[in-house]
Amino acid sequence: MTHAMADETRCDERTGTCHLCGDEAVAGRVIEIDAVQQLALVEFETGTATVALDLVDAAVGDAVLVHLGFAIERLGAA
Repeated sequence: MTHAMADETRCDERTGTCHLCGDEAVAGRVIEIDAVQQLALVEFETGTATVALDLVDAAVGDAVLVHLGFAIERLGAA
């Protein structure tokens, strides 16, 4: 990708970052699930976050890979 193309794909004009290209997925552990809304509270080394489970079937105790607020892969159970 050329630099000019990277400039065109920026998602955040304020910071100049592209959320799809610049972010990395992070592993965390599911500590709570809201099955009605398909959301999980996931614990990371840096704290917790609410994560969408639309793409992954996960249970409390599972390790998941999270990118942009979505669990994208189940890594295994506790």
